[in-house]
Amino acid sequence: MNDRKISKGSWQTLRNWLRPGLGIKRWMLLVLAGITFLGVGLAILLLDFYRTEFINQTFLNILSYISLRFLPRILRVLIFGGLGVGITAYGIWGLNRALLRPFVQPGRNVVDQLAEYNRRARGPRIVAIGGGHGLATLLRGLKDYTRNLTAVVTVADDGGSSGRLRDSLGILPPGDIRNCLAALSNDEAMLTQLFQYRFSGEPGLDGHSFGNLFITALSDLTGSFEKAVAESGRVLSVSGRVLPSTLRNVRLVADIQLPHVVNEVRVEGESHIPEAAGRVRHV
Repeated sequence: MNDRKISKGSWQTLRNWLRPGLGIKRWMLLVLAGITFLGVGLAILLLDFYRTEFINQTFLNILSYISLRFLPRILRVLIFGGLGVGITAYGIWGLNRALLRPFVQPGRNVVDQLAEYNRRARGPRIVAIGGGHGLATLLRGLKDYTRNLTAVVTVADDGGSSGRLRDSLGILPPGDIRNCLAALSNDEAMLTQLFQYRFSGEPGLDGHSFGNLFITALSDLTGSFEKAVAESGRVLSVSGRVLPSTLRNVRLVADIQLPHVVNEVRVEGESHIPEAAGRVRHV
C-alpha cells in the first residue's frame, strides 16, 4: 500500500514538472539533445578503435551514416563533441535560469547572488538578544556576514503603536519584532519603508505602523503570535529567525527611589519607567 502511494506521488510529481507554462521542458529537451550528440561522438571513437566484425553489418551501416563516417575521424569527433558540449551547457544554463527566475532579485546577477548566499550560509551561528532600535541596527550589520542569525526580541514594550494594539487587542507588542524583520529582510530598501510606514491623520490609524498592523492581522489569521512572526519572516524572506522572548503578556515593573521620598515608588510600564525622576532600585 505504501509502495503504491509512493509510486503515485512520484508520478504526480513528474506530471507537475511536465505541466505547460513552466518554461523548463524546452531546456530539458535541449540538454537531452546535447547528451545525445555526446553519445554519438563517443560511439564514433568506439567504432574506430574496436574491431567491428562482431557487430551486425546492417546496424554498423546505420551507425556509419548517423556518425558521418565519410568524414575524417577527428572532424567527426569535433563536430559531435563540440555540439554535445555546447548544447548541453546552454541547456543547463537555460534550465538554471528558468528554475531560479522566481528567486532572483531584479538588477542583480544570478552568479553573484548564488555566491553571496553560499558565503553567508557558511557564516557563524549568532544569537542576538535585546530589543529597540539597537538590536535591529546590529542585525542589519550582521546579516552581511551570515544567514545563521537568531534574534530573541523583548515583548515588554507598551508605548506608541505597539502599546495601543496591546491594550485594545491583547496582542503582544509587535514593534521591536517588526524592526528586526525589516532589518533582516533581503529586500530591505523597499520593505523597510513599507514596514516602518506610519499612518497620520486617519481616524483610528493615526500613529500606527503598517508593519505592526501586518503582524497583528497575521496573528489573528494563524491564531498564534509566534506563527505570525514566523510567517512574516517567510513573506519578507528574512536572513535568519526572529523569536519573541516569551509568549506571555509580560510588563516591565520597577521600584524607583524618588528624591526626598522615603518609600520606593512602583512604576509599571516600559514607556513610563524612564520618565520617573528617580533611581531604579529593583526591576
